[in-house]
Order: sequence, then structure tokens, then C-alpha cells
Amino acid sequence: MSNTKASTPVSSLSLLRDVFGYPEFRGAQEEIIDHMSSGGDALVLMPTGGGKSLCYQIPALLRRGCGIVVSPLIALMQDQVDALRQNGVRAAFLNSTLDWPQVQEIERAALIGEMDLLYIAPERLAAERTLGLLERLASGPGIALFAIDEAHCVSQWGHDFRPEYLQLSMLHERFAQVPRIALTATADAATREEIIVRLGLGEARVFISSFDRPNIRYTVVEKDNPRRQLLDFLASRRNAAGIVYCLSRKKVEETADWLATQGYTALPYHAGLPAETRAAHQRRFQREEGVVMVATIAFGMGIDKPDVRFVAHLDLPKSLEAYYQETGRAGRDGDPAEAWMAYGLQDVALQSARIDESTAPPQQKRLEAQKLNALLAYCEAPRCRRTVLLNYFDEAAAPCANCDVCIDPPQLFDGSIAAQKALSAAFRTGQRFGAGHLIDLLRGKATEKIKQWSHDQLPTFNVGTELDEREWRGVFRQLIASGLLRSDFAEHGALKLTEAARPVLKGEQAVELRRSRAPTAQRDRSSASGQASGSSKPAATDLTGAAAELFELLRQWRLQAARLQGVPAYVILHDKTLREIALQRPADNGELLHITGVGAAKAERYGDDILRIVG
Repeated sequence: MSNTKASTPVSSLSLLRDVFGYPEFRGAQEEIIDHMSSGGDALVLMPTGGGKSLCYQIPALLRRGCGIVVSPLIALMQDQVDALRQNGVRAAFLNSTLDWPQVQEIERAALIGEMDLLYIAPERLAAERTLGLLERLASGPGIALFAIDEAHCVSQWGHDFRPEYLQLSMLHERFAQVPRIALTATADAATREEIIVRLGLGEARVFISSFDRPNIRYTVVEKDNPRRQLLDFLASRRNAAGIVYCLSRKKVEETADWLATQGYTALPYHAGLPAETRAAHQRRFQREEGVVMVATIAFGMGIDKPDVRFVAHLDLPKSLEAYYQETGRAGRDGDPAEAWMAYGLQDVALQSARIDESTAPPQQKRLEAQKLNALLAYCEAPRCRRTVLLNYFDEAAAPCANCDVCIDPPQLFDGSIAAQKALSAAFRTGQRFGAGHLIDLLRGKATEKIKQWSHDQLPTFNVGTELDEREWRGVFRQLIASGLLRSDFAEHGALKLTEAARPVLKGEQAVELRRSRAPTAQRDRSSASGQASGSSKPAATDLTGAAAELFELLRQWRLQAARLQGVPAYVILHDKTLREIALQRPADNGELLHITGVGAAKAERYGDDILRIVG
């Protein structure tokens, strides 16, 4: 591979254009790159798909020596190295997939100055052999920078905590002159502070980009028949790549098997599967089109596939940070994508149970409970979901016109009386029962359990016939989300009043609620949403006639080229690049170099093939 570092000084913009094929920087990229290139430390918060990688890749090419990238996932390393090599950058990784001769060859190349970027797993970085390699690099060709990707993994109270990340503070202690950049797409204010403290980045500049992903449409539906609801959602996305998240390993496997019977290419992924099975499934998801991965949270961090068209949740995630990160795996290419979730009261009980049963210290449990409450408030919000989500990350936002609440606003009503009845039912039954029992009580259903406890004799028995069971479930969900009730797993999900419920019970505080939607209305809305922004081939939605035909020919060529090289198709060229080629129809290599995503190395490697197809 040719030497990417120029013998004479070059600008960051020329590298962006000549190596990576992009005409201009986005957002704060150029400012971050200039800061890193001049030797400063940085903490970068940038949404998935926002171009974080360029913020350390270009400075590594501008500075003397080899850039060291700490990355937690083998699959991500492989993808990023493949993509860099396609652009003519000398890159490699050190991880457990390599044999000893391969490790020796990579180390040799780095030590004689023939490596631009080296990706290393955090657990490997702390090994004496690796530290020795870094010492020899520092005294020889040099270390350009340290990039710590997925930096939120250092947060002990976060959803992706990796203990080995706590050791990374030693990089500054042992290599004080080497600039460091920590990057993440997901961090609230508390997590940001924890990253700074634990990685010793007190002097670092903090760059915070907008958390908004405007191309993602957010939708939350009330659980009715989750499988049927998922099938309705997927109906217009049959050939699209997507991820379906489930809470348990058993549910992952059952859902994947069921989707396969419905004609979908669905694969399970969870930590209980053999490593070779997980790797094979991830490889298929990355390299084939139209694969649906059904997974626990074990799958996803650092997934670099740009054309994921949807992320669906069949169970409630752990927090808004987790939800933001998981949904952020959709639409990295900037084309329309969907974040769809079905949730119900049982989800609240399960997540509350997870917190209550954990061995975490009380302070951490309180924090996790607060984060769960924020997520519930998002699910039940009567206003723009994007506004609620961005506000959580301290970012102001106007209504987006691209979420279910904006597109089809819910009906609101004065729910003060309904709230008083629900709270009274919980109080008069000793705060020992879950929503199902309380709804039976309110609706006057004299079940055996109601009679056993003589609850048919209470004043609240049969006072709630104006709402059906589904509507009452909506009321109880909203009361939990607004902090008037809490679910106590220690007493089998019993609903208990909080101090905030007192003024509502006394009639001193009004409560506004959103009306629960009928399941058919949810399906109609989901269908309309799919027609608006989801299709089997969204990348070609603006192409017609000859351009659409050319786009498909280019995709077929790309797929064959990817198979020959054993890399994902998008590593060669993104759909966006193929679409631009189909529209612009470049006549020679000079015109091809003006296509976004085509740098000098790709033009040299693939130009003849592309121009022949276009010709």
C-alpha cells in the first residue's frame, strides 16, 4: 500500500477531498481536526453517522507517526480498516483474530514507519507486549495520536461499561506529549463529566455537536399484539436491512425463528450464542442486503453498516441514552430511516425489576430509576418526540414534523378524575397490587381475586366503567411516567403512590392525559408512516427511468466486487455515491473524482469499471 503521508505539508481539506472523496467538512469536523493536528486533547460528542472517524483519521495522516485507535469491537475494527485501505490508507488492527505471524508483520510495519492507523482492543492495549510496542513507536517513527472510540464505555454507571476502559488514563501518564481524542455518540452531562475525570481529560476541549438525527422517524405504539404489530411495521420494508431488539435471549431466538416463517431473512444474535455463530450472523448482516438482525443489546455498538433502514424495539430499552444509541444505528447514510417501538406496562415492571434486583449501590439504583423514568416520559409524551429526546441531552429543538406525535397528534383530555380514581384504587387496596387487579376493580369485574380480598366492597369498585381496559392501562402507564405511581418489584409489581400523588388525590393539581389509541388506529398510523418514509430500496427513491436502471447495475457490480474482496459492499462505495454516479453519469476519471465518496485511490481502482457501466 502506498505511503499516505505526504512528504510536503498538505491541508486537512485536501486530504478530505483526495483521500476520502468528500468536498467539504461538516459541522465542527474541521475545527476538531485543526485542534488535534496542533497537538490538543479533545472530547467529541457527535451523533452516529456524523463523521466522528474523520476527526482522528485525518489528524493521524497530518501528524508524524502512527495513530493508535482504541476500539472495543473486533467487527468495527475490521470494517474501519477495510474502508481505510479502500481509500489507500495504511491501516491495520491487532486483535484475537490474528495469528502470530500476522501480528509480527503488523508490528514490523508500524515500527518502520509504514503504518498510518493501528486499531487495538482496550484489553490488549494494557498488555506489556503492546505497551512495549508503543514505547518503541514513540521513540521511533512516533505516535501521531491516541483515539479512544466509544468513550462512554468508561462510565461505570453507563449502559455499555467496559472495565478495561478504566486503564486508558495511563496513556496520558506514559505518553504525555501524545494528543488524545475521546469520541462518543451517546453521553448526557453526567457521563461526559465521568469520561473527562476517568480518562484524565481535564484540559481537553469539549466539542458537542447536535444530537439530532433528522432523517430518523420516531414512532412508539402501545403493545397490543406485538408480533402482529411488528409484522404490520415490516410489511413495507421487506427488502430492507434492520435490527429488532428484544430483552431476553429466548425472545430473540423465538422472534428470529418466527420472522423466518414469515419470509424474512432473520438472524438471532445474543451473548449466549457460540462466538463463531455470532461472527457468522454479523458478517451476513454486514455483507448481505435485506437481513434483519434480531438481537439483545449484545449486538450493535459500533455497527458501521450505513444502510440500516429501521431499528425496532419489542421491549423497552434501559434508558434514553441506550434508546438513542440503539436507534442511531439506523440511517447512518442520511437516507430516511425508522425507529419503531412497542411498549406496555409489563415492560415498565421488567425494567423496574432489573434495577431492584441488581447488586448496584443505592446511588446507582436511584440514577437508573431516574433514567428509566425519563424514558417512560418520552414514551408517553404528548409532544414532539424529537424535542423530548434532544431536551434530555440539553439541546433545544422545535417540533420536527417527522415523528408519530407530530404527524398524528394525540388527543389530550383533562384526566384529573381518571387519575384520582386510579390513585384511589391503588391506595384503598393497600398499594399491594398491580395494574391488572386495579383495572378489574375500577371496571367492576368481580373476579375471584377481587372477591378474595373483598375489594368488591370498596368505594372504588365499578367507578371506572367509562374507560375500557386498554384505556385504563394507558392511564396507569402515564401516571407511572409522570411520577405519580411507581412499580415495586419487591411486591410483584405493586403500584405505589409517590409523594407527588398527594395534591392530585386532593384535587389541588390537574392532570392532562393523552387518549389511548385503538390498535387499528395504531396499525393505520404505522402503515402511513411506512409509506411516507420507508421503502424496500430507499436509496433509489429519487431515481427514475435510466438513472434507476443504472443505479441497480452499479449495485450489482459493487456486490460482485465486494464478494471477490471479502468485504461489505458499502466499504467499496455507499449507496449515496452510486446514486450520485447514476444521476451525474461521469464521462472520465476527472468527473468521477467530483463524486462524493470517490477519492483518488477508489477512482484509480474502480474508475474503469464504473465508467464502462456508465458508458
